[in-house]
Amino acid sequence: MTAHVPEQTVRTTCPYCGVGCGVLATPDGQGGATVAGDPEHPANLGRLCSKGSALGETLSLENRLLHPQVDGVRQSWESALGTVAGGLRKVAEQHGPDAIAFYLSGQLLTEDYYVANKLAKGFIGTPHVDTNSRLCMSSAVAAHRRAFGSDTVPGCYEDLDEADLIVLTGSNTAWCHPILFRRMVDARAKRGTKLVVIDPRRTQTGEEADLFLGLKPGSDTALFSGLLVHLADTNMLDARFVADHTAGFEAALDRARLIVPDRAAVARLTGLTDAEIGAFYDLFARTERVVTAFSMGVNQSAQGTDKGNAIINCHLATGRIGRPGMGPFSLTGQPNAMGGREVGGLANMLAAHMHFAPEEVDRVRRFWNAPNIITGEGMKAVALFEAIQRGKIKALWVMGTNPIVSMPRADLIKAAIAKLDLYVVSEVVADSDTARATGRRTVLLPALAWGEKDGTVTNSERRISRQRRFLKAPGEARPDWVALADVGRRLGHGHAFGFTSTAAVFRQHASLSAFENNGTRDFDLGGLADLSDAAYEANAPVQWPLPKRGGIRPRLFADGRFYTFDGRARFVAVQAPALAQAVSAERPLVLNTGRVRDHWHTMTRTGKSQRLSAHRAVPFVEVHPDDAARFGLTDGAIAAVSTEHGSAELEVMVSAGVAPGSLFMPMHWSDATASKARVGALARGVPDPVSGQPELKATPATLAPVAYRARGYLLSREPVASPPDWWWARAAVAGGWGLLFATQDGSREIAMLMRGLFQGCELAEYADHARGRYRCAVYDGSRLVACLAYAPGEARPDWEAAKALFALDVPETPERRALLSGRAATAMGPVVCACHGVGLDVINAAIAAGAHSVEAVGAACKAGTNCGSCIPEIRKLLPDALARSAA
Repeated sequence: MTAHVPEQTVRTTCPYCGVGCGVLATPDGQGGATVAGDPEHPANLGRLCSKGSALGETLSLENRLLHPQVDGVRQSWESALGTVAGGLRKVAEQHGPDAIAFYLSGQLLTEDYYVANKLAKGFIGTPHVDTNSRLCMSSAVAAHRRAFGSDTVPGCYEDLDEADLIVLTGSNTAWCHPILFRRMVDARAKRGTKLVVIDPRRTQTGEEADLFLGLKPGSDTALFSGLLVHLADTNMLDARFVADHTAGFEAALDRARLIVPDRAAVARLTGLTDAEIGAFYDLFARTERVVTAFSMGVNQSAQGTDKGNAIINCHLATGRIGRPGMGPFSLTGQPNAMGGREVGGLANMLAAHMHFAPEEVDRVRRFWNAPNIITGEGMKAVALFEAIQRGKIKALWVMGTNPIVSMPRADLIKAAIAKLDLYVVSEVVADSDTARATGRRTVLLPALAWGEKDGTVTNSERRISRQRRFLKAPGEARPDWVALADVGRRLGHGHAFGFTSTAAVFRQHASLSAFENNGTRDFDLGGLADLSDAAYEANAPVQWPLPKRGGIRPRLFADGRFYTFDGRARFVAVQAPALAQAVSAERPLVLNTGRVRDHWHTMTRTGKSQRLSAHRAVPFVEVHPDDAARFGLTDGAIAAVSTEHGSAELEVMVSAGVAPGSLFMPMHWSDATASKARVGALARGVPDPVSGQPELKATPATLAPVAYRARGYLLSREPVASPPDWWWARAAVAGGWGLLFATQDGSREIAMLMRGLFQGCELAEYADHARGRYRCAVYDGSRLVACLAYAPGEARPDWEAAKALFALDVPETPERRALLSGRAATAMGPVVCACHGVGLDVINAAIAAGAHSVEAVGAACKAGTNCGSCIPEIRKLLPDALARSAA
């Protein structure tokens, strides 16, 4: 039965991870919207995670880039695009077209991606087009191509519902793909599906596992090579499938035996016990319906491609691919990384899953009528930015990404950009680190954000969905494909860039996928090549391949036919595991990086939501208790994390979830949101030799405590700039912004600072300068405009009660007193459930009142009842709270 949707509600797709959840967006008529999950979208069936649920809180126009700029001065689109086209032409004439580069994003819509790729590779004639997807899934692409002859994800999300064993390796799915994780947990409840989690860090996903394998960093290939040996030695191979449909098995098995001749070798290389290894191997061997899902922990490695192929080898050896409930499954990180792969947005692709065989180059040249078609691969992301530093690349166009934060050795990249003759940034926000950088000539072009732009995205299961417009374009913002096509026409290629609509771009993209295909290529959208504009607007989510003749195939390769020249899949003989950089006496720790539950990339969107900022408000480093003691650190203190390439100052989170000798640092904070917390500045990023994806999970590092005289917070209605010598992090709060800080300043200096910041306002103050304590509330008439608390570092003030009080625009007398005392009659504590805004104290109270299960807690206070990504935290609270209640 079709769910009723109000007439003004628009069906669209979430702009966050690669799950590709359907969203129902209802505009409020004032530039905002309410959002809900789309119960008819097959990716999420109505569920949304904490980030998706809060999309309506991220639509404000504050800090938006609304007008074109050239060298910091507002210009018309005519002038700005003239500068871009003229600059590109000049660089091409003086240095050749390969002195021009494009750096794109998995945040772009497929239509934007397509026009960018066509312009660069077909008409400007530069091969140097890469994307931030290089940082998240290019090793999976390379592994697919080596094994299958094509970048094909074999399975679909229904396999998670039908599997009897799900192996999650290198994926904190509970936090990073929570809607898929709920499907896995549902399968466990319905059919007894077992969950095995493989990760050096015991994440929230690991807490929910039936079997957790905390292996050494970088040792995945040893574990899966050992599994291949075990399958062969116990006669658990599908000998017919191997003989009829694959090649290279003996060489791969011989290499696996060389790496791990026995289980003792697996234990030595992985750090796992023989019992743990045996339990995993036996479970995999005796369970036919197995899905092995892998993500950044596998991909973001100098051996990421080998890790992916070691996993695929085990599925090929058992014939467990392409059938219900089984197969290797790459969980994609971005909403349209898959769409970028489809159009050829990676430097080692041409277009439409075609590469650089002479017949493929000729085919695309003829289809595009492209006189300057490239004939070989361009530079991948790490090499591309190194080429800027060397002066080889003279012009760079960045679209929808923030490489000064996310790329490894980010400080060198920031310096290199200054050397560019032309630096173009198509961006939604004006204050990202990348938008604030400058070249010799800098052009900023205002782009459309989610809710304003219109096009398609492809999720992890090859499902194409529509992102639809439901808000007006603000200022002078334009679609990216429109700006690109305009530049193409200015460069003299009007015949190729005369697109009149987004649908027209999509039709050409689909037509290219089907051109001279006849089933020889996996990517085929021929069935959509003739969509009218109206049909495109109404198009429902659909999986590819979708040829003109033949139905949709949710799974591929069950017939044993692959996209290699002989139709056989390839086993790959992988290399022995080794970290790209070994630890040393100087840097004895291994730094791992990744995501947190409620933030996304560099927080240009999620950072606007007070709900999403509440769970993890400051940049932090997870440290094992043994290492905390070794380096003289305590929970909540500030530590300097240093590598060969840079350093960061982060709040310490002591956790047994990280292994001794390892650290974990999130990727989200930038110079716009914290004083010194850019993870890219620390990572060396040694590239995988096959995929070019940089190592971001294992950088040698060291720790040291950083002593500050005092800690505090400042809440204000508008963002307040921090003094230059403070440690700080900024987060959205109800009613304004919060600044958590550490400083060497004394309480008297802080009092003077507040008077200077809020001149003309009334200050209510509590000061005990002898003990180094100070509190202040600032009023404009009866309206509360700011409040601050300052205390010695060891007694840092907690801001949870103050945040609740600050949400009141005009507090009454009791609340005014509470602001100065630091105590409130009621406070919910730190947020645990972001979807419903439920805090720690509320959950503990519910448990103490008799809610003795996750389900009972949800019934009492709603925590954990939406996306479920907070359930592992709730489960961990249960025994502690019950013990306190009994006492």
